[in-house]
Amino acid sequence: MDSQLYNVLFLCTGNSARSLIAEAVMNREGIGKFRGYSAGSTPAGAPHPYTIDLLHGLNHDTSQLRSKSWDEFAGPDAPQMDFVFTVCDNAAQEECPYWPGQPMTAHWGLPDPAAAEGTEAEKRLAFADTYRMLRNRISIFVNLPLHTLDAFALQKHLDQIGAAEPALEEDGSPA
Repeated sequence: MDSQLYNVLFLCTGNSARSLIAEAVMNREGIGKFRGYSAGSTPAGAPHPYTIDLLHGLNHDTSQLRSKSWDEFAGPDAPQMDFVFTVCDNAAQEECPYWPGQPMTAHWGLPDPAAAEGTEAEKRLAFADTYRMLRNRISIFVNLPLHTLDAFALQKHLDQIGAAEPALEEDGSPA
């Protein structure tokens, strides 16, 4: 039995929606095996109100969620990351800080729900869609048999999970 607790950092530019949602989902889906964190290159200063509403409505603990800089996770006192995932295209194109320990990385880009236009219901639906996509990806990730995969195979799975429609086996595991 693999009892290691893996640290996972989700990055986005503003750290107000996607990355915070991913952090909350990881901390529920990966409980006991994974610890989720989130940060941004230029943090918005506060979580988007729809992010908090959505997560609170789905019974996630939102008391510790805040918009923070990725510099918090690059210092010597920061938790060492095992995985770092970008969830927006802007963050994926930026020069990231050096992450101690050389974590595995992948790009899991998603549309920005904070940029959604339309009625309030349409905007909230964009946040719900983001939640659904991240929950699906994170659920696949936390169920990977990490202790049986070499680095090359694991990287292939991480990249497939980040694809728009990950290739899956009949049993639902990444192909």
